[in-house]
Amino acid sequence: MQTIYLAGGCFWGVQKYFDQFDGVLATEVGYANGPEEAPSYRDVCNSSGHAETVKIEYDPEVISLTELLGYYFMVIDPLSVNKQGNDRGIQYRTGIYYTDESQLPEIKTVYREQEEKAGAKLAVEMEPLKNFYTAEEYHQKYLDKNPGGYCHIPTKMFSVKK
Repeated sequence: MQTIYLAGGCFWGVQKYFDQFDGVLATEVGYANGPEEAPSYRDVCNSSGHAETVKIEYDPEVISLTELLGYYFMVIDPLSVNKQGNDRGIQYRTGIYYTDESQLPEIKTVYREQEEKAGAKLAVEMEPLKNFYTAEEYHQKYLDKNPGGYCHIPTKMFSVKK
């Protein structure tokens, strides 16, 4: 099992999106790469500096990091700074956060390919995970609990693998 942390705007949709893929074993929403103290959702909404992030545990024998990152780039605007869809603020920035240095070559390869495709420098952070604080329980699997909830990811993307 391996883990990657992806910030892609509102974490509700990002979690639901990645839950559909074979090889994704578990997902958890939380707040990453902000100040050291554990924030509340209110703190994050008041520009604490954390990014809404999804922790993804996956089996690399079933789905590769390259595949996961390819799916990630399908649902974000990689040129947008602190904004995805109608969501605006530092907490909605995009980022690829890793804890295993051995993942970095694969991350860099996908990042370069996406930069070439975009024809511009990406606004997606690519850096080691500094910290990750699990979000409140009501945020976990939010769109499963609240199917009509807002999401910047089009609903058709929740069935890419079906």
